[in-house]
Amino acid sequence: MSLNKNKIIIYFLTFVSYFAVAQNEKTKVTDSLPEALEEVMVTATRTVRQLSSVPLPAQIVSKVDIIQSNSIRLSDILNEQTGLITVPDFGGGEGIQLQGLDSQYTLILVDGVPLIGRSAGTLDISRLTVGNIKQIEIVKGASSSLYGSDALGGVINIITENPKPGFKTDLNYRLGAFNTNDLSSSISYSKKKLATSFFANRYSSSGYDFDETDALNTVEPFVNYTLNGKINYQFNDKTSLTTSGRYYYQNQDYVAAETIAGESNINEWNTHVKLNHDYNNKWSSYLEFYASRYKAEEYLNNNDGSLYSNSYYNHFLVRPEIRANFKPTAKTTFTGGLGFSHETLDRTYFTSTPIFNSPYVYLQYDGYLNENLNVILGARFDSHNKYKSQFSPKAALRYEINTKLAVKGSVGYGYKAPDFRQLYFDFTNSTVGYTVLGYNTVTTKIPELEEQGEIENIIVPISNYDDALYPESSMSINFGVDYKIASSLKLSVNIFRNLIENLINTQVIATKTNGQNVFSYYNVNQVYTKGAEFNAHWKPNNNLKISGGYQLLYAKDKEAEEAFKNDEVFARNESGSSFQLQESDYFGLYNRSRHMANLKVFYNIPKINLDANLRATYRSKYALYDSNDNTYLDDYDDFVSGYSVIDVAVNKTFYKNYTVGIGADNLFNFTDTQNITNIPGRILYGKINIKF
Repeated sequence: MSLNKNKIIIYFLTFVSYFAVAQNEKTKVTDSLPEALEEVMVTATRTVRQLSSVPLPAQIVSKVDIIQSNSIRLSDILNEQTGLITVPDFGGGEGIQLQGLDSQYTLILVDGVPLIGRSAGTLDISRLTVGNIKQIEIVKGASSSLYGSDALGGVINIITENPKPGFKTDLNYRLGAFNTNDLSSSISYSKKKLATSFFANRYSSSGYDFDETDALNTVEPFVNYTLNGKINYQFNDKTSLTTSGRYYYQNQDYVAAETIAGESNINEWNTHVKLNHDYNNKWSSYLEFYASRYKAEEYLNNNDGSLYSNSYYNHFLVRPEIRANFKPTAKTTFTGGLGFSHETLDRTYFTSTPIFNSPYVYLQYDGYLNENLNVILGARFDSHNKYKSQFSPKAALRYEINTKLAVKGSVGYGYKAPDFRQLYFDFTNSTVGYTVLGYNTVTTKIPELEEQGEIENIIVPISNYDDALYPESSMSINFGVDYKIASSLKLSVNIFRNLIENLINTQVIATKTNGQNVFSYYNVNQVYTKGAEFNAHWKPNNNLKISGGYQLLYAKDKEAEEAFKNDEVFARNESGSSFQLQESDYFGLYNRSRHMANLKVFYNIPKINLDANLRATYRSKYALYDSNDNTYLDDYDDFVSGYSVIDVAVNKTFYKNYTVGIGADNLFNFTDTQNITNIPGRILYGKINIKF
């Protein structure tokens, strides 16, 4: 950061520190300041647990922090959490990278059920509004023992608001740079046994462009809508029913060239029904039914209006599940579940409409062996009609040495099933001429291409594709220490390692008579991520809160490490001469930064109903591709320089029901027009909230 940036941060910290001291003098706040109510989470164990007692690396983003930061999309919030970074994909979506693992390895849930609609493995989290979020729960480390596939790296659960007592409604509007408009409203009503709520959001932007020399925008104009509804009915003290639904629609301009343009549309809906029943103080059960459909369509027309191309994506999921909790003692809980997933995908370039059927069962023990030692043991078994069945165990423990110090550790197995694309793709590029085949398509498509005279040479025997493609799997290890120095100051450290086996990669399996290749998928090498996370949280009084985090990350391919170790890798210098690389020259996997950090300062001034905050994130250098033609990422490749993004927000409440906010995202206008497409530059905005 430049000196000017440092000065502004120092001024801000000095300002809030001065008022914090003054506030302490007025209220005589000491280290014995009563602690806030303990945050609770459900994602880590599927039971209600205090966050501080969970023996897993987990964190919560509260509604208060979301509101005061003036953020409007989920990607904005997650970018500010330790060990998380949003990464844009080739289609413009933003996936979440967690502990150095790709976005395809993190399961995204809303109220405990999964979102669908991944493009090339990436689920675009920027399509999620934060307007009706109660809290965000983040669990790091393999969590397939409870959640099955896609939870190889961790789970992010978005908990939406429940209806509040009485009749309440509010209206929010934010206007920012690039003609960005975010309008939302919520209505809730609760009386006796019935409670209902409804939320609506409209989000639009005129887009932005980093390169004015061509006809393409970096982000094309778009508009999307989100509708959420929830109904709770309490039959009696022991039985309740919750039904909820969500609908999302987006329309965006789609421009491919000066003479080719069209539109893309997304339609998504889901419905969730949950019946809870407490039989007695020991037994309870939960019956869930969840269904979701994600449809995406896009087309391109020539200037004369004739169709150039079109594509579609239609993903459907149905999942019933029954879960039971048994509490033989106050400190012991057994959780078991049985469910069935049914998925279909109808997509352009697929050889068929595949169907995935997967029954599953899981069981977990969560108990205290003594007053200080909490142990969790769990496992899940997933059967499947298209890939090999999976058994996913997990163990975690937390030992409280004293009231200030605790240690915790966990070991878990996670897996990610081959997706529809990796199994059933059948795509030939009409311009270049190469072909990409899904694993299950090879044995029928290659003979067909041979008969048509399109195959020059088969490189990988077709018999290699007789067996099923293995799911990617991971052994995840976390070890942490929580240290409460005082009621106002808490520190935590977590050391992690994720070892991924049976990584699904692409390879050339045949050459074509046109000189191009046929690609398919296969299980290949091992990769790992390892490192450490540090978090600090300081709250000297009820008005000031300062938190910060740092992640050190090493993400590497074991096969590449061996190649460097065996002196098999070379690079070229500026003069074009080749030289041998050393083992220490291997940097690691693409799009991973060795260092990431964040700092957040929130300050309230109750006397004038004003709050202000400053949030800063830092990402060190990383590389997106191999620039010296040795197929590996080494210290002599071209890197994207490290950067910082600083956001500020100020909110003032008038007459209790009216709040006006102003702020700046990316205050110092950082941009990298060549490599980073999801940071458009400085966004100045104004916001108003009205409660009725």
